[in-house]
Amino acid sequence: MDGSRNVTQFILLGFSPQKEIQVFCFFLFLLCYLAILAGNLLVSVSITFSPLFHQPMYFFLCYLSLSDLCYTSTVTPKLIVDQVATEKSISYEGCMAQLFAMHFFGGIEVFILTGMAYDRYVAICQPLRYSSIMSRPRCQAMLAASCAGGFLHSFGQFVLAIFLPYCGPRRIDHYFCDVYPLLKLACTDTSRMGFLVIANSGLMGLVTFVVLLGSYGVILSTVRSFSLAQRHKALSTCTAHVTVVLLFFAPLLFIYIRPATTRPEDKVFALFYTILVPMLNPLIYTLRNAEMKHAIRRLWSRITGNQGNPSKNTGENDQVNQSSRESAGTECGNFNLCSKNTTIHPGGGGSHL
Repeated sequence: MDGSRNVTQFILLGFSPQKEIQVFCFFLFLLCYLAILAGNLLVSVSITFSPLFHQPMYFFLCYLSLSDLCYTSTVTPKLIVDQVATEKSISYEGCMAQLFAMHFFGGIEVFILTGMAYDRYVAICQPLRYSSIMSRPRCQAMLAASCAGGFLHSFGQFVLAIFLPYCGPRRIDHYFCDVYPLLKLACTDTSRMGFLVIANSGLMGLVTFVVLLGSYGVILSTVRSFSLAQRHKALSTCTAHVTVVLLFFAPLLFIYIRPATTRPEDKVFALFYTILVPMLNPLIYTLRNAEMKHAIRRLWSRITGNQGNPSKNTGENDQVNQSSRESAGTECGNFNLCSKNTTIHPGGGGSHL
């Protein structure tokens, strides 16, 4: 611990020392960050102030947007400022805090994505038990477990980094503080530390990814007995989630599942889960989602004080309600399974997620 205090600050090398590239990256990342702020805040606030918040799927989507917002905010503002700064330095304390916060919110996002996959599994494979399984207390418990899992994962990474003795060069070949680049700066044998990082980040990501693939394998097996139209509707509820999972986990596994080494392309792959996925999530989850579009329009009407044409709003409500009813029927696997005496929880809605 005392050795680590020989270094009071680090230098983040970033992407390129060329001034022209730095200026281009400044405007590019600034636009991306503004899009992340606007998109994720819009999704989160629209869900919070609409009845969709009481549906498990949108409950998780709301907190996924918040975790995206917090996750990227631990890295992107510093990245933007460094593009125009003469000295791209970060203090030792700031580096450790950034590492902890990034892995904390990243871990939360991983577990929320897992919870969303479980929600889709229950909605399609066990629709008649959906309301009892995905109750609000159960969803809140899953969210609390996601936060606890993120904390434990982050704390493990933090402990590994904070007890390393840093007495070598202060230059981190990355645009944020992460464990692998920090291992290169330690003046001690880090082979065991590298194995622990793989066991923490790599293994956690790999196991979660396998669980997600397994859940969608079960879903695919279940929908084989559906009619073509019902199969299409059931799978459309999962398309957005699968897209996000692949974009998030593929570069993450590429970096953390291999031995403790760093490569120049790691910085490019890290952009996927620190900037690209948080920026695309609002688009992926809303472009084909009639309920989310309606919630955003309602929020805009409340902000502007313009309630619009009552008859038009009534027609929109009818259209969204019809979409929810069709989705509920789809998640029963067969419309005939939804008898008149069977209540389908509104969380089974969201036909286009």
